[in-house]
Amino acid sequence: MCLAIPARIVKLEDDRAIVDAMGNQFKARTTLLPDVKLGDLVLVHAGFAISTVDEEEAKKTWELIAEIDEFKDTPNKVSG
Repeated sequence: MCLAIPARIVKLEDDRAIVDAMGNQFKARTTLLPDVKLGDLVLVHAGFAISTVDEEEAKKTWELIAEIDEFKDTPNKVSG
């Protein structure tokens, strides 16, 4: 399964960006979105920003990711 993660562009030079997702910063290419700018929220998949996303949708996804992270630390969990 592959996910696209919402992240905010915090540095941008040509089509190379540093993005921040929940405090984690990583590199992403913006080649597919030539009109993005510093501060925009984008969905990043396989190192590429593939679309823009609004703040509300990004927050919903970040909340779901946080819930998954909390679940892995739950004792006596049953999954699958």
